[in-house]
Amino acid sequence: MLPASWKNLTLALLTLCAVATSNAQDKVLNLYSARHYSTDEALYTNFTKATGIKINRIEAGEDALLQRIKAEGANSPADVFLTVDAGRLWIAEQDGVFAPVQSKLLNDRIPAAYRLASGTWYGFSTRARVMVVDRLKVKAGDINTYEDLADAKWKGQICARSGSHVYMLSLLSSIIEHNGAAKAEEWAKGVVANLARQPKGGDTDQLKAVAAGECSIALSNTYYIARLIKSDKPDDRAVMEKLRVVWPNTNARGVHMNVSGGGMVKTAPNKENAIKFLEYLASDEAQVYFADGNNEWPVVKSAVTKNAALDSMGKFKADEINMIALGKNQRLAQEIVNRVGWK
Repeated sequence: MLPASWKNLTLALLTLCAVATSNAQDKVLNLYSARHYSTDEALYTNFTKATGIKINRIEAGEDALLQRIKAEGANSPADVFLTVDAGRLWIAEQDGVFAPVQSKLLNDRIPAAYRLASGTWYGFSTRARVMVVDRLKVKAGDINTYEDLADAKWKGQICARSGSHVYMLSLLSSIIEHNGAAKAEEWAKGVVANLARQPKGGDTDQLKAVAAGECSIALSNTYYIARLIKSDKPDDRAVMEKLRVVWPNTNARGVHMNVSGGGMVKTAPNKENAIKFLEYLASDEAQVYFADGNNEWPVVKSAVTKNAALDSMGKFKADEINMIALGKNQRLAQEIVNRVGWK
């Protein structure tokens, strides 16, 4: 049996270790992020300055990060997972990656359409998926809606990325929600019939293909367009000089919107810090960094950004569909894409 003095010393040492561990945890946030934008550095730096919490960041593709979190299991150091597209957030939620967050601040500041009522994930910035056309071949008013892309008059004139890419699946999911599965499949079949080439590349590749005359119409997220407009490369700016942005469905439901967002990992070792970080992302200051860094729009109405590239695209009406629909319809959207051969 240890002498009383030894017991006291042992207890004191254990207490000191516990306090040290607690203090270390109080000052750390482990962030797994599928966002790869250098402008986010200011966002993270300001959070650390404001809170004293150091951010340990691991960046990789969303699939790799999700697999890593699941493989790490209960021992995962991840506190927060950030990614892009509601479809990916939905997948992470369905895989049980997120834990519900109870935050009045987040619920008050972020519109209901851009978050789950359960608090498992939140959208922090938005992007629109628009049509871009050859300004010489397609006159203003010739094409106005996503549904018009399936019109046979555009046969051989459309460029698109893979139908299985999450950006396309999310758009198709929104069409399923608005028009029903049967009409959505008819639409997808019509678009495939109108393709100028086999789907390949990303959104920027589609923009350049239209400018090069390979096709007349393409779909793109707005931030890709803004990047070319703001580029310091003459060739990039020359691409946009040949194109015109069309905001689809302006006179109806509005343009398809999506989000970049995230949530607290269910096994987060630093839960309080995770919530602080998520709440910080909803602040006006962070919203400006978070959105403008990738040429997006903030979800918080009081946050005002000044982005000339986005402003140059003109005004638009946003589809107010809840982001949940983009997730729950993903599997059906993939089945449709498979059936119509949208590779």
